[in-house]
Amino acid sequence: MKHILKIVAQRIALGFLTLFAISLIITFGVELLPGDLAQSILGQAATPDAVRVFRIELGLDRPAHLRYLDWLGGMATGDMGVSLANKRQISELVGIRLSNTLFLGGFAALIAIPLALALGILAALYRNSLFDRSINLVTVTSISFPEFFIAYVLILFFAVNLGWFPGISNVSTELSLGDKLYRTLLPAATLTLVCVAHMMRMTRASIINLLSSPYIEMARLKGIKPMRIIMRHALPNALAPIVNVIALNLAYLVVGVVIVEVVFVYPGLGQLLVDSVSKRDVPVVQACSMIFALVYISLNLFADIISIVTNPRLLYPR
Repeated sequence: MKHILKIVAQRIALGFLTLFAISLIITFGVELLPGDLAQSILGQAATPDAVRVFRIELGLDRPAHLRYLDWLGGMATGDMGVSLANKRQISELVGIRLSNTLFLGGFAALIAIPLALALGILAALYRNSLFDRSINLVTVTSISFPEFFIAYVLILFFAVNLGWFPGISNVSTELSLGDKLYRTLLPAATLTLVCVAHMMRMTRASIINLLSSPYIEMARLKGIKPMRIIMRHALPNALAPIVNVIALNLAYLVVGVVIVEVVFVYPGLGQLLVDSVSKRDVPVVQACSMIFALVYISLNLFADIISIVTNPRLLYPR
C-alpha cells in the first residue's frame, strides 16, 4: 500500500506541474494570436480612442504576465474569473457545457467499451479467420479517417438522405433523457468509430499474447472450452494494458470532442473553447483548457493505479 501511495503522490505532483506548464502554453499562445478582443467586440467602425478606453476597462492594457498571475491566483482559490466577452462568471458558462460534454463522452463510452471488448475477444478467439480479418480491416479503416470526415459521412447518410437523426445536436436541460440520447446518437457514433479500434486491437493483442502461456496450454489439455479459457484465464491477466488503453480513450472521448462538437454544433465545452478562441476571450480559453487537461491527467492516473493493482509486479523495479 505504501508503494501505491508513493506512486500516486508522484503522479499527482507531476500532474500539477503539467497543469502549470499547460496554463503557460495556453495563455501566451492565445496572446500571440492576431486580433484583439476589444476591436472584435466594438467592430471595425470603432475609433482608436474607443478601443483604447475599452481595453483599459477590460484590463487588456496590463502586461500579459501580470494578467496571468492574477488568473493563476484565482484558479488556485477556485475562482475561474469573468468572461471578457460577456462579463458572465466563467464557472456559470462552463458548468452546463461541461455537463453536456461529459454526457456525450459517457454515452459514447457506453457504446464503445463493451463493443471493443466483445470484438477484441471474438477476434482473438477466431484468430486469422475471415471474421478476424474483416474486423481488423474495418477498424483500421475507421481509425484512418479524421473525425470530421466520419461525422460528415454520418450526417450525409443518416440525417440528409435517410432523415433518421438530426444533423445538428442541439440539446438543452429541458429535454428528456430519451430526446438527449436521440439527438446525440450521431456524434456519439462518430466518437465510437474513431476510438473503438484502439481498444479492440489492444484487447485482441493482449489475449493472443497470453494464449501461448503454459497455464493456458494446461487449461486446453484439461478440455476447457476456448471461450471459457479466454474469459476466465486470459482476460483477467490481460487487464493491465487493456485498462490503460481504455483510460486513454476515455480521456479522448472527453478531451477530443472539440471537432465533433463543432461539426454537430453541440453545446459542449469544446464548442465553447472554439468560440472563445475566435473572440480572444483568454480567461475562458484558459479555464476550458485546464478542465480538459485535468480530466486527461486524472484518467491517466486512474489507469496507472488500475494497472498496478492488476499487476503488482509493476511496483518493483526490474
